[in-house]
Amino acid sequence: MNASEFRRRGKEMVDYVANYMEGIEGRQVYPDVEPGYLRPLIPAAAPQEPDTFEDIINDVEKIIMPGAASPACTELETVMMDWLGKMLELPKAFLNEKAGEGGGVIQGSASEATLVALLAARTKVIHRLQAASPELTQAAIMEKLVAYSSDQAHSSVERAGLIGGVKLKAIPSDGNFAMRASALQEALERDKAAGLIPFFSRSFNYNEVQIINYFFHGSCFWCGLQKFIINPKMVATLGTTTCCSFDNLLEVGPICNKEDIWLHVDAAYAGSAFICPEFRHLLNGVEFADSFNFNPHKWLLVNFDCSAMWVKKRTDLTGAFRLDPTYLKHSHQDSGLITDYRHWQIPLGRRFRSLKMWFVFRMYGVKGLQAYIRKHVQLSHEFESLVRQDPRFEICVEVILGLVCFRLKGSNKVNEALLQRINSAKKIHLVPCHLRDKFVLRFAICSRTVESAHVQRAWEHIKELAADVLRAERE
Repeated sequence: MNASEFRRRGKEMVDYVANYMEGIEGRQVYPDVEPGYLRPLIPAAAPQEPDTFEDIINDVEKIIMPGAASPACTELETVMMDWLGKMLELPKAFLNEKAGEGGGVIQGSASEATLVALLAARTKVIHRLQAASPELTQAAIMEKLVAYSSDQAHSSVERAGLIGGVKLKAIPSDGNFAMRASALQEALERDKAAGLIPFFSRSFNYNEVQIINYFFHGSCFWCGLQKFIINPKMVATLGTTTCCSFDNLLEVGPICNKEDIWLHVDAAYAGSAFICPEFRHLLNGVEFADSFNFNPHKWLLVNFDCSAMWVKKRTDLTGAFRLDPTYLKHSHQDSGLITDYRHWQIPLGRRFRSLKMWFVFRMYGVKGLQAYIRKHVQLSHEFESLVRQDPRFEICVEVILGLVCFRLKGSNKVNEALLQRINSAKKIHLVPCHLRDKFVLRFAICSRTVESAHVQRAWEHIKELAADVLRAERE
């Protein structure tokens, strides 16, 4: 949609809203539709090719408005999460269709999803231990709980531990900045021997970027526990905050299952790429996970906020957050026909976030979204090639998706000076990281309108400033 069409469609939407307000007294206060009305009216999967804007708007009036805002708000979210799960080829256990035990929910952010998973895992393990030993108090169990994350994990994991009141330990990553099973197993055995209860672990795959601006999160595993056998929770990283490295789920997952560990995988940024078959292998092993999360608002053209989270057993969430005061009860809550998302999250209120997913998936189609991801990856490799052609620079880690970690060969001081000049010039903006003892610059492709010319222009700008920095260092 170009700027001209956007103006036209925007005016049409203003008219639609104005007409709705003018005719609101002629609409019913309470819908006639019954729970479950919406799914049969919508295809079982996202379209491969784009739909027209006119068709989508017509469907809003025909399909959404009869159930607005309830049950359409809830039921469209359930269907959209199944659409997205199928685009990712998630195991069927994570989907909500055919009366399965799992399902998807839209959270506000990956940080929120991490906290929800941690609290659910904590509640589950406390209930399990107290069922086996009723004399155990919650306080006695809490002081023994320990969570794990990769040493590359985002600070949101530490914050979740603080809010959840549990200890958090970092698992050392390997030379490729990935968490390995051997390091995790060593930490588990050491802590179990010390009488601790490993219950949660997280690693991550998360990027928040603009055209040349990179911020990154990651994915996580949660560890569960039982009486006598201390079972950890583990978080595996699919695209770490610093350099977009990937933990091996096929290696770590079996350990989590063996130890009865809750495994939460957070691919906040990188998860969008998994809709492309050539990148889906990066998610191999997700079948071992108990929950999975990524942010369509980062790289899948859905406006903030929209963080997609799936669980294999939705009762793990509702068991932690379910409260039913009289003023929130309704006639269908015990029917088994509806999903009460208020029991799947921390806030009570929620927005109609699935509507924007519906629009994006239909306006682009799966093929259009795949093309968008592939273009960004191609542009990141274009930038990588430019860097490799200049002997003054080095690439610091393998370029897999839309992030390039690079630096001037030499000291941290010279790279800090280069970053300062780049960001002070305000033509592009880079966010740095430390990889072990090296200060590294990060270049991320994430704008909807970015083209090769922007990448070329950014590189020329970086080269010019690098020459100034090196000249000043010689002087």
